[in-house]
Amino acid sequence: MPAPHSDSRRAFLAGAATLFIAGCAGLPTGASGPPVPAPAYAVGDRWVYRARDGFLSPTTWEETHEVTAVGPQGITVRVTQRGPSVNVVRTEVLSSPGHVRVGAVFDDETRRFTQDLLRYDFPLESGKSWNQWVHNVNETVRREGDLNRYVRVGGWRKIQTPAGTFDAIGLWVVMHLDDDEFWRERTDCRYEIWYAPAVNAAVREEKEAQYFEKSGKMDTGPIRSQHALVELVAYTRAAR
Repeated sequence: MPAPHSDSRRAFLAGAATLFIAGCAGLPTGASGPPVPAPAYAVGDRWVYRARDGFLSPTTWEETHEVTAVGPQGITVRVTQRGPSVNVVRTEVLSSPGHVRVGAVFDDETRRFTQDLLRYDFPLESGKSWNQWVHNVNETVRREGDLNRYVRVGGWRKIQTPAGTFDAIGLWVVMHLDDDEFWRERTDCRYEIWYAPAVNAAVREEKEAQYFEKSGKMDTGPIRSQHALVELVAYTRAAR
């Protein structure tokens, strides 16, 4: 039997997502610009990011993405996360640029998707959007589920990062994970991502996420589960 008020909480989450999506159209999305084509990757392409997640005492780490294979079977990327309390190495597989067959969407989990998750649906053009329900197996927690991910492409801005200043196009993401339990609702994620064609990748990501407990108390507030910033530190383009 569902907990009291669980339907109202689901309605709240759905309404919040709708308001966020509607609000994206009114955000200062930046200047207009040309469509962004799909990039061409090569073995040895490498991106290094500085990341933090949390509030008063955030977790910090350095995150490196390196292309290790490109071929008919797809594009393989090794992701390494190192920090005082972080030590993760995982592998992502793209069937084509932006189309994720194996990879993460929230933290450092490994998910296998039954259909490609569209991280980037190239070409990226201002005003373009896509909305997916994607079935997946989360190998990290050994669980199957269906997550929902909505993306809207905004305009162009100059984005400052430790690696320099880049012309980047913005993407606003609303995502509902498949991690609900008998005691809690799904995680509700809101991300702002800036993609720079000069480096064929995101140069800045701001991530916020929360969920509600199924406590039956109308005045119970959200549990904040992500407050992250990821910024590009260095980019190495492999010899073509």
